[in-house]
Amino acid sequence: MRSLPTRRTAAVAVTAAASVVALAGPAFAHVTVNPGSAAQGGYATVNFQVPDESDTASTVKLEVNLPLDHPLASVRTVPMPGWTSTVEKSKLDKPIKVHGSDVNEAVSKITWTADAGTKVAPGQFQEFKLSLGPLPTDADSMVFKALQTYDNGDVVRWIDEAQAGQPEPAHPAPTLKLTKAASGDGHGVTASASPAAGAHGDSSDHAASDGGAESSDDTARTLGVVGIVVGVIGTAVGVLGLRRRNSGSAS
Repeated sequence: MRSLPTRRTAAVAVTAAASVVALAGPAFAHVTVNPGSAAQGGYATVNFQVPDESDTASTVKLEVNLPLDHPLASVRTVPMPGWTSTVEKSKLDKPIKVHGSDVNEAVSKITWTADAGTKVAPGQFQEFKLSLGPLPTDADSMVFKALQTYDNGDVVRWIDEAQAGQPEPAHPAPTLKLTKAASGDGHGVTASASPAAGAHGDSSDHAASDGGAESSDDTARTLGVVGIVVGVIGTAVGVLGLRRRNSGSAS
């Protein structure tokens, strides 16, 4: 029979490994916009990544609200099998100029609704793609408040805005950081997972891929967590082996 100290050591190791995994979980559980940054004044193709966090219910609807304090003249969806998208527009208090023309209304909300037989099941995620632009030149970020609806009627409101110097809120809104545009053609080079051909309605408008920096960060974080867990378990196994060896020598 294993001694009490040995059992206690094993329990501590298992608890530590579970704690590491639990701490890593929230980094992947939020609704996010990927890639997380794009150039001011340019166009971008972005994905709203929606994980299903429920153990029993499935995601059947996503609503994304676009900020009207920095309205976007061009917002386009990509057809998704099994999902129906609807686009709502709002009248602007002050028209914006795009390519020399006045734009009096802008997209304020996009809703994706699952068709019969379609859902994002527990343990799965779905990406909802948009083409956006031109992005504002007088802001360093854009906040897209989102609502995630489950088939049991639950609604998770991803609407909390992060504040500098404060802990991350429980339900942070997807946020796209805006960076200074690279010098060149004036449109800016924006990060894009997979640009949609002709999505901007103008042959001079374009978006270029940056390789998905956000996905790379998530992968690195996952590998780091796995390494820590393996290290904790390895240490526990070593301690158990040493205790058994010492017990055998003593007998």
